[in-house]
Amino acid sequence: MFFVPQQKLRMPQKSEALPGRMDRMPVPTRHFVNNNPLVPPFPDGMELALFGLGCFWGAERKFWQLRGVYSTQVGYAAGHTPNPTYKEVCSGLTGHNEVVRVVFDPKVVSYEQLLKVFFENHDPTQGMRQGNDVGTQYRSVIFTHSPAQEATARVVKAEIDRAGIWGAQSVTEIAPASTFYLAEGYHQEYFARNPNQPYCMFVVAPKVKKFRKAFADRLKK
Repeated sequence: MFFVPQQKLRMPQKSEALPGRMDRMPVPTRHFVNNNPLVPPFPDGMELALFGLGCFWGAERKFWQLRGVYSTQVGYAAGHTPNPTYKEVCSGLTGHNEVVRVVFDPKVVSYEQLLKVFFENHDPTQGMRQGNDVGTQYRSVIFTHSPAQEATARVVKAEIDRAGIWGAQSVTEIAPASTFYLAEGYHQEYFARNPNQPYCMFVVAPKVKKFRKAFADRLKK
């Protein structure tokens, strides 16, 4: 058993949160995998989805492989600290989630399909953790950008719970999207940049292999 500081298991009050900074984290201008832009403006017709499903290193890759996904970025949302660093988020004193922002073409991949990828590729019953990753930044959350997204998210969540895929009811939050803060540049497309990093090799890679098998019909060639 390992010790986890209690501050990492509860959401901090605004008065307790770290102050952060005004300047946005510098990031590359282009996606490492598909060379599309990492920051707006995005092409007309694209929509945004925002998901918290544990460590964003592996989570991001699951989305960038899907047909209809134009770009992905990792970052932080729903906390108090502006433009936090990764170290600050891991302290438990920002209130932020690790999240993946998905820029997608709804004519090619629907929001409902993205939600099914979300629910089937992390354990939404675990609360403030995903496996050995423990802390408020790993909580399961769907951040919605419109009433239509919220309605679809609630329908899909209810379907997942009825199906009993995870053996327990999900604790996934559904909340309006708040300010998205980009993570540091070295976190963007981390798995593609660092395939030989031990965490990527032994934790992320097996999950990606399983994902590619389960969603083979939806992946880019």
